[in-house]
Amino acid sequence: MAEEAQQPAQPGMKILAQYIRDMSFENILSQKGASGEVEPDVQIQVNIDAKKRTVENQFEIVIKLKVSSVNKGTTENLFLLEVEYAGLFLVTGVPDEQLHPFLLIECPRMLFPFLRRIVSDVTRDGGFPPLNLETIDFLQLYRQELERRQAEQPAESMN
Repeated sequence: MAEEAQQPAQPGMKILAQYIRDMSFENILSQKGASGEVEPDVQIQVNIDAKKRTVENQFEIVIKLKVSSVNKGTTENLFLLEVEYAGLFLVTGVPDEQLHPFLLIECPRMLFPFLRRIVSDVTRDGGFPPLNLETIDFLQLYRQELERRQAEQPAESMN
């Protein structure tokens, strides 16, 4: 029994809720009127935000996605989709030093399939072929953000 008491708790995650926090879709092409051939060039920007809630071990994770499309070879905008998709998570048994990457990698990974479906439905319902997002590598996104922050720190300390 003493051995059981000394073992750390197993990491656990439970999605308590998930929801669209904010969304905007603009079909710019139809507002201007379609003219000629359209060959979309899609650009995607992803940001992740994590906030501790007032209830112990609860965190709100938000994936902020901006999808813009222009007609290839032109600067003509076709559509713009901005969506903030959030999840409320109960996270237990994760050591403090591992909590930050856990919240910004594992939690968004759980939310992503639902966000992908929303993007596909909204672009289809907005008059375009459904946009099926490629899987996002949240680990790579996390590493890139850490590198960006480390690159900024020396510049700030020099000022």
